[in-house]
Amino acid sequence: MTAPRIAIAGFQHETNTFAPSRAGWAEFQMADSWPPLLVGEDTVSRTKGMNLPIAGAAAEAEAQGFDIIPILWCAAEPSGHVTDDAFERISGMILDGIAGAGALDGIYLDLHGAMVTDTYDDGEAALLRLVRDHVGPDMPIWVSLDLHANLSPALVELATGITIYRTYPHLDMADTGARAMRGMASTLAGMRLASSFREVPFLLPLHAQSTELEPCRELYEEAKALSKTPGEHVEVALGFTAADVSICGPSVVAYAASQARADDLSDQMLSAICASEPLFQTNLLTPSDAIAQARALDGPVTLADVQDNPGAGGSSDTTGVLRAMLDADVRNGLVGIVCDPDMAAMAHQAGEGAVVTGSLGGKSGLADDQPIVGEFEVLHVSDGSIEYTGEMYGGGVAELGPSCLLAIGGTRVVVSSTRVQCLDLALFRHFGVEPTEADIVSVKSTVHFQADFAPISSAILNVASPGHFPCDLSSIPYKKVTRRLLRNGS
Repeated sequence: MTAPRIAIAGFQHETNTFAPSRAGWAEFQMADSWPPLLVGEDTVSRTKGMNLPIAGAAAEAEAQGFDIIPILWCAAEPSGHVTDDAFERISGMILDGIAGAGALDGIYLDLHGAMVTDTYDDGEAALLRLVRDHVGPDMPIWVSLDLHANLSPALVELATGITIYRTYPHLDMADTGARAMRGMASTLAGMRLASSFREVPFLLPLHAQSTELEPCRELYEEAKALSKTPGEHVEVALGFTAADVSICGPSVVAYAASQARADDLSDQMLSAICASEPLFQTNLLTPSDAIAQARALDGPVTLADVQDNPGAGGSSDTTGVLRAMLDADVRNGLVGIVCDPDMAAMAHQAGEGAVVTGSLGGKSGLADDQPIVGEFEVLHVSDGSIEYTGEMYGGGVAELGPSCLLAIGGTRVVVSSTRVQCLDLALFRHFGVEPTEADIVSVKSTVHFQADFAPISSAILNVASPGHFPCDLSSIPYKKVTRRLLRNGS
């Protein structure tokens, strides 16, 4: 018996339509938090063992005895719109790969679910339409998505099946890809599932979406518990609020043997989410209030600079929290990661032990953000290639570019040349500093940092400082979003 032939590909981008930078072809080619664009066999060999959906899907396909035809995998750091040029090039490469693969039994796609291009508000649905036009309506296509997907009815209709991360921080990315490939195996064995899609009527800010906390922890347990028979599954996407598109917001998709059962599952899940609305914690502190609270606690206390998260399209160079730490004369503080290639270059030129005078950060273009001007001691310089050690990205490598550790006042700051979310303790330890010995640690991240930093923190405080990823939804100038906003403090 011939092994089923499955083409696999990945095309990931989380689009912040309010961010000033864009994701072009070069951004998808480069390595940053993720590997560079991978083509052919590199798609499998260079992601093997990583916590990535395509790695989990490939491993499961091998376990199922499938013949894998890897096409490509790529991702760009979250930013503004994906350019038409990048979308057309990458989608064209995927289509060419499918065309050149010969007879196929199925296709697996590792997508995000919140990609917005210059032309398409729903980038993933646009890609699947292109694929469907090429392979026809009967080809099994299974898709894995990010928990922050802005899921559309069109995408549900175009895909044979969808699986979605169930954790935030995203510790189950590889498992989600594996679940999609198990769904593929069921489809190839003859199982046919009906789907049911429901929109949640409100938007939920990302800092309230952690599945380590209630009510999301319980909601995702309920999603798993609702599935009673083989093949049934309930998937919940909590949405990405920085995308001003009509489909922005949480949603539910359920799969079952009958339409009635699928509708019942999606209705039950929707009711549970709506009933939990008052339980979501959305409060944010000012930097000065957060520092005052931190000083009353034993360290380390982690301050999450949630609105300047490069993993959500932030510039990663705003200075609000750092400025507040300097104003408060914090004597044992850490800040990471400030993206400032000019300062990093200056530090490299001066060398370790030197004192340089210059300006740090504050190039975001935001009205309330200004550089920190002063004298900085260069404590450490690096090429910025750092192996992740935490659970989320373990096995991967962060590429910060020329980078350094600077000291100003009583605070030490990791400075990079590329935008990389500060979600792993290795991003401090690489520079010879130990976060467990600091009093206050500020990270430019919204929730992902919790996987590595929560175990070493006496407290975690969410801070509202200027950034291109606003978490106070009432402050966002939406034009296309129609769902009501879950406001801070509700």
